[in-house]
Amino acid sequence: MQLYIYAKSGHNFGLENVRRASALCNMLKSCDPILCTADYRAATFAKQELGINKGLGIDIIGNLPNVMQRGDMLIYDDSHEASTTMQDHMKQFCTKIYKVGEDIPFEVVDPIFFEQNNKILYEKAIFFADDDYDNWFLEFCNTEKIYDIPLLWGHYFFFGNEEKFGKNFTNILEEDNYIDIVKQTKYLLTSSVHTALESLSSNNCPIFFKRGSKENQNIELIEKYNIPIIEASNIDQLINKSDEIIKNYPTTKQLEKFDTSTIEAEILQILQLFEKVSPSLEYKY
Repeated sequence: MQLYIYAKSGHNFGLENVRRASALCNMLKSCDPILCTADYRAATFAKQELGINKGLGIDIIGNLPNVMQRGDMLIYDDSHEASTTMQDHMKQFCTKIYKVGEDIPFEVVDPIFFEQNNKILYEKAIFFADDDYDNWFLEFCNTEKIYDIPLLWGHYFFFGNEEKFGKNFTNILEEDNYIDIVKQTKYLLTSSVHTALESLSSNNCPIFFKRGSKENQNIELIEKYNIPIIEASNIDQLINKSDEIIKNYPTTKQLEKFDTSTIEAEILQILQLFEKVSPSLEYKY
């Protein structure tokens, strides 16, 4: 019997679900989970950058039964990918199932972001998102001006765009340093809801800006924690508005670390019970 944790992902979808699912994997390490993502590249990224021991790409959530065995357990973060029929089937297929957004809140942040941090590496920085498949942010930054603010590179940004962005920002920061930069930037300007929550957990002051290329997931969490929101039509307007917010940054609501102890106990109890039962099931006369 095995615990699987699934997250929808993709080059035009981003890694917010993967970061949240990876946080759950790290918080439930005692259960030896396997992270499943919708694309192989995201699974590789999670193993290389997010501390995941076991990860694999399965293309779509409907392929889970091809890698799982009946009776396995599942935590899934699918952003409405699974139909009602599919969810009913999964409940019959799995011994135990948890859905992010119902059984587990969306504001699950890896414990590493709650660790005490007294060092500020950057006063300000920008992390647009992990994805810019339509080059929306590249067009958004179409100006001759140079801004004295570093840009943290997105995982699904196109190769070759570094030089183009370099005309607008003083420094392009490699994605390998994502965790340290999010933890050590006082004012992080981002259009990723999950990144904003990670910044908030690190006792920093995130500023959220709505991207124009697609609808943001779980944007209600930004309002819930009173993170300031910006709408802008170009990078110059965005920078000016963020500077005004920094001058009088609002009081945000504290984000509490999610307690996985109850879920962990339930899963471990089932795994231990299965270990006692399985030898008798394999016995041959």
